[in-house]
Parts: sequence; C-alpha cells; structure tokens
Amino acid sequence: MLTPLGLSTSFGFGDRLGLATPGHIAALRQSGLAIQPILAQQSVRENARTGRTPQQVMDDARRAVEAAGWDAPWGADADHLKTVDDLPAFTAAGYTFYTVDPGAHVDNAADTDALSVLREKAAGQNWDELAALYLSTASDMGFGVFETESLLRALVKYGRAIRHTIAMYQRLAELQDSFDFEVSVDETDAPTTPLEHYFIASELVRAGVKFTSLAPRFIGRFEKGVDYIGDVAALDAELARHAAVTAQFNSYKLSLHSGSDKFSVYPLIVKHWGKRVHVKTAGTSYLEALRTLAAAEPALFERIWSLGLARYETDKVSYHVSADPQRVPAGLVLPALLDDFHAREILHVTFGSALTQFGGEIQAALAVHAAAYSANLQKHFGKHLALLKQPFA
Repeated sequence: MLTPLGLSTSFGFGDRLGLATPGHIAALRQSGLAIQPILAQQSVRENARTGRTPQQVMDDARRAVEAAGWDAPWGADADHLKTVDDLPAFTAAGYTFYTVDPGAHVDNAADTDALSVLREKAAGQNWDELAALYLSTASDMGFGVFETESLLRALVKYGRAIRHTIAMYQRLAELQDSFDFEVSVDETDAPTTPLEHYFIASELVRAGVKFTSLAPRFIGRFEKGVDYIGDVAALDAELARHAAVTAQFNSYKLSLHSGSDKFSVYPLIVKHWGKRVHVKTAGTSYLEALRTLAAAEPALFERIWSLGLARYETDKVSYHVSADPQRVPAGLVLPALLDDFHAREILHVTFGSALTQFGGEIQAALAVHAAAYSANLQKHFGKHLALLKQPFA
C-alpha cells in the first residue's frame, strides 16, 4: 500500500535503474524487521542523469511491488527538491515523501564571518524577536545554550534556507493533502551544530511546518557508497547532542543521508534514536548492479570502468567524494574493484555518464542476470538491515 509512513522506522532503497526493487524487497523480507521501505526514490539530479521521469520511477516500483506481492505500507520519495517548480511532476505521479534540500540558501561563510559582518547579514531578519525567544533561557537541555554570537551565526547560516523550506512546504500543501515532509541540510560545506539543529527545527515548528524527518550535516565525512570517514567516538558524542534536540520536540525522526554502506554509523543512530530513524541509500544499489556485471559481463564492466576513470573529474563536482584514481590498486581481479574505496566512489558518481553511453546494454545484461542481481542486493542490504535490528529485538 503506497502511503505516507509517518514516524515509523523507514529505509530508502534508491533504484537508479528501475530493476533493484525485487532485491530490496527480498532483503527486507529476509531481515524480518518491521521497517517500512521507500521503494521509489529519485532526486531531480538523478532523474536528469538517468533520463528517467518521476512517473517512470514510480511505475517501475509499482510493477515490482505488485510482482513481489508486497502488500505492506511503502513510500515514494521525491528526493532533494530544490525549487517549487520541482514539485508538480512528483505530486502528479503520486509520491508520498518529499525531501526538500534548501542547501543553496545556506550561508556557509557564517561559520567564520566576523561579528560585524554577521550583524549586517542579519539586518531585516527579525533579530529582536529571535533574540527575545532564544536568548531568554540559560538552561542547557543537552545541546548547548545560545549566546548572541551563536544565535547570529545560526540565523545568518540557515535563515534564508528556513524561509525557502517554509515556502516549499506551503506550495506542496497546496498541491497535495497528505505527505511526509523531510528537511535536508546534509549537502552543505559545514556541519550542522546541535544548536543549529535546534534552531532549524524550532523555526519550522513555529512556522507551522509539519515535518516528518530532518537530515543534519554531521561532523566527519559521509561520502557516497563508502563507510564513515572520521572519529567515530567524536561522532557518537555529537549524535548524543543531536538526539537531545529531537527529544526536545519528539515530533520527527532523524534522517541519515548518504546512508549507503555506513556500517560504523548504524549502531550509533540505533543507540541514540532507536526506531525513530529514516535511512536513505541510493548509489549502492547501482554498485551492486556493476558487481553483477563484473562477474557475468566483464567486457561491459571494463568499458564502464574506463569511462568512469575518464569522467570522474567532471562528474564528481556535485558530490562530496575524495577518491583518487591514482590510488586504485593495480591488478585487482574483478569484481574486487567494487570493494575498493576509490573505485567505488569513481563508479558511484559517474553513473550518469555510464547510463548515457551504455544504458541499453546495462539494462539488457541485468535483465538476463536478474536473479544474480537480486541475490547481490539481498546480501548487501542484509548487512545494512542487520545493523538496525536492535530496537526490534
């Protein structure tokens, strides 16, 4: 049943090829967990690179859901929407989950601006009202206390982004009656502090925005298709402060973006949020498609890999990745490339180029090897889901 999922534990299974849903459902069934899936999930950026429309993504997911006999709740995520003009194509196709990304309106320089610059930038942004509201308490509820400087930085950094998010929500409410609404500030240059997380959530609540989930930008690096890069102990301590923010409101769940293969992070989000989480993955399903091709169609995979090396410097621009082609070990035997950090990121961010040049061949090959692709997905997502098991035990 396609429906908004609310505060239930949920997991986004991105599917850039329209062929992965059978494997996703198999993994979820095998896990035995009461996790509700997002089975149609695509961003405007991904649709542009894959050549698919929101309706095609939805239709592919519906067919797979029906073929698998999945009759439990599931959702469809219009991911990383940036403008009101992005909305109609997804509402027309019946999406149930809308992820708004106001990152273009975040002022990353606010973290280092001088106070005089901050005051200039804050002019006209209802400073007196906000100061009266946020500087009136001296009690630390587990995520810090605002002082004038920290509030100025939060306002300048996220003020315009919050106003843009409110406008997106209001327009969406005009187009659709019932939906899950997610706010994502994870694709920004600077981390979201726990105090800034509180400011964003509080201002959205004050504006009447009913949001289901929020995705901050955490410390460390959450790069595509690889595990967390950073000090896990420091992340654990930081997540505790973010969890104190969500506990203060108790009305939305924590969303982990770039959740693909973040095996060291999953136990932490379970520790701090329990069942009140949404995990979003995307490119890891595409990488499992390439793993299937590397084993079954090595000549096609070699051409995809060669193209990835040629396109990486161009295609990586819109992603947070740090792969270095020069550091891919020589002589790796297929499909071992899919287990190398640098190769995974190269292949991950060049998917659009690969589909443009080899899309027909990739689709045809995966249709022939559908069972192997499904098995690879089931195994890979089994690892993800097993780490989310504790709250359901």
